[in-house]
Amino acid sequence: MTQIKKKVLIVGAGFGGLQVIKTLANHKSFEITVVDKKNHHLFQPLLYQVATAVLSPADIAIPSRSITTKYKNVKILLGDVTEIDFKNRQVKFQNNTETYDYLILATGARTSFFGNHSWKEKTLGLKNLKDALAIRRRILLSFEQAELIGNYEKAKSFMHYVIIGGGPTGVELAGSIAELSHNIIRKDFRNIDSGMTKVTLIEAGPRLLTAFSEKSSTFTKEKLESRGVEVLTNSPVLDITDSGVVLKDRTIESKTVIWAAGVEGSELAKNIPINKDKANRIIVDEFCRTIEYPEVFVIGDAANYSKGLSRPLPGVSPVAMQQGRYVAKIIDSIEKKKTLSPFHYFDKGNMATIGRTDAVAEFGKFRLKGILGWLGWLFIHLVYQVGFKNKVSTLLSWVWSYLTFRAGSRLIQEEMDELSIRP
Repeated sequence: MTQIKKKVLIVGAGFGGLQVIKTLANHKSFEITVVDKKNHHLFQPLLYQVATAVLSPADIAIPSRSITTKYKNVKILLGDVTEIDFKNRQVKFQNNTETYDYLILATGARTSFFGNHSWKEKTLGLKNLKDALAIRRRILLSFEQAELIGNYEKAKSFMHYVIIGGGPTGVELAGSIAELSHNIIRKDFRNIDSGMTKVTLIEAGPRLLTAFSEKSSTFTKEKLESRGVEVLTNSPVLDITDSGVVLKDRTIESKTVIWAAGVEGSELAKNIPINKDKANRIIVDEFCRTIEYPEVFVIGDAANYSKGLSRPLPGVSPVAMQQGRYVAKIIDSIEKKKTLSPFHYFDKGNMATIGRTDAVAEFGKFRLKGILGWLGWLFIHLVYQVGFKNKVSTLLSWVWSYLTFRAGSRLIQEEMDELSIRP
């Protein structure tokens, strides 16, 4: 007698979704369908290096189909889920409908402007490859515009980069932009000195990297400042205009404002009729299930998991990966009628790179900083890269960049008539 396979439908092939796929791969009891609006799995922690021309998109992304080729029970569909019929267990996208026995929402997060929706049009976020390429284009183009102007006083708004948000993304972007402008491209221009570029990192709270210890936060601030980054703490943004950023005590003129201050649940999470928090993250129980529908699981950035905790788990890749593996095993346990154990997150620590030879890393009471932290950061990010080719190409790009002080992905793809570049 042929066994009827249970249908597991996964929305999103990020860190969490990929772990579900790998855990249930080639499992005889399950038929897995993955729906994602992108055709690739993205190694998001290195997005900032694409944005600052160190790596190319292909170094940190791999086609989802190539990951699942050997998994006979896995089907990949490219589509943007717009509706979920929980009553009939159906997911709808691109005029298609897929049914499920178990649904796993791993839709990630999107940039949050805390209700200031007009700021979205005046800033650049960093959540996907499109965002990273937009930032890279803006940075490279700003130097070209400054070179055409040829006068620093007239061009200084093009050569001033403002990053809002003092978390790991903001710190990494600030350090990398400073390194790019002050060192890597300094000999490439004739009319301007890119070393005069100004980078400002703005944090509303009292210190950078609030998830880290105060010592690591202080070290990070000092190292950024030694690289020429202006760090402003206790500086909430009042407004963002076409000409720059408005703070309580000053206005900073800049043509490039990057927003790294907050995230919220995806558009799908926001729109479905299910219990959510203020950031549109779906509230789940101790088994990562929605309160309303026990066959629906939510993992990673899309989930608010706070059972037994003083605050919800952070939106970082280790959380998503551990929840992905856990949910896959829970579904298997449900089918085998085993007793279910609640999810417990094992905190492997935090890491953030400041720039060349400097990073901070914390693993419980064990802390690294400076070059040891940087080497640890390099190792961890290489290990968790998906795909052998990506590991090799990333390593080679890093070695070349370290030895030569160059950035190999400094391409502006559009032609001149599309750029409307003029002094």
